[in-house]
Amino acid sequence: MTTPDPPPHPLPALTTYELTGYGRDLEHALSAIPGTAPVRTLLRTRLAEVLAEQEARTRLRDTSGR
Repeated sequence: MTTPDPPPHPLPALTTYELTGYGRDLEHALSAIPGTAPVRTLLRTRLAEVLAEQEARTRLRDTSGR
């Protein structure tokens, strides 16, 4: 299993579909890579960034609908 490449655009520029797919790819890579592999830190950081972007979009959507 190889690690997923970073997306071609910054996370805020990705569509929701692209962002979800990238997050899923990161989760799959983390589950396939041994727990002692140094690359796990990078993958966890990228996944945290994806989750933060998704949360920001959710907050924006929830506040704009009021």
